Amino acid sequence: MAQLTEEQKAQRAAARRHRAAIAAEGYAHRQERKRREWDANGTQLTRDEIEAGVHCRGCARPIIDGLGDWPPLMKLTEREKPEYDAAQADFAAGHKDCRSHRWSMSGSRAMHCGYCCPPPPLSDRQMERLGMLLRASRPDSAELRTWRLTLTCDHVIDVQQHKSHGQWTTNVRHCRTCDQTRGVVIAVPESVARG
Repeated sequence: MAQLTEEQKAQRAAARRHRAAIAAEGYAHRQERKRREWDANGTQLTRDEIEAGVHCRGCARPIIDGLGDWPPLMKLTEREKPEYDAAQADFAAGHKDCRSHRWSMSGSRAMHCGYCCPPPPLSDRQMERLGMLLRASRPDSAELRTWRLTLTCDHVIDVQQHKSHGQWTTNVRHCRTCDQTRGVVIAVPESVARG
């Protein structure tokens, strides 16, 4: 096989980056469609409904089943191990094509699919705590680095993230020109982009 030239290697690397960005964009669009479907169908539960014991509208399982958390895998008893394995197999069989994470509430063993089941809303206390943390952690502009992102639509946008990140950390970004989520093909720090 003939050895590739540097130009051919660069072209192949660019094609790989573009394919990865298109895949990330497709996944993001899939998630956005699902969120719109949840909104249109009223699938999302309120915090009051969850606390009242209303079952998940995505899978009909309880959100809080009262069985307590699963212990760490290494601490499962001989009785718990088959139960745990059966619960995992049941979940996997019901969600083999979902390609998503799973979630559960503290104090509950019921697992929910990140694609089928809307996440529970935060409690007022959690929202208050999160707001306090975010307000307290607003970075100084000197701590931010500007990145120039080229998106799958070929639009270029400038965005900022903390300078401690050595590389751009998300694979999709909203394009204001297209008004759509787009995959990030190239991310270059502004200082390099100008250089």
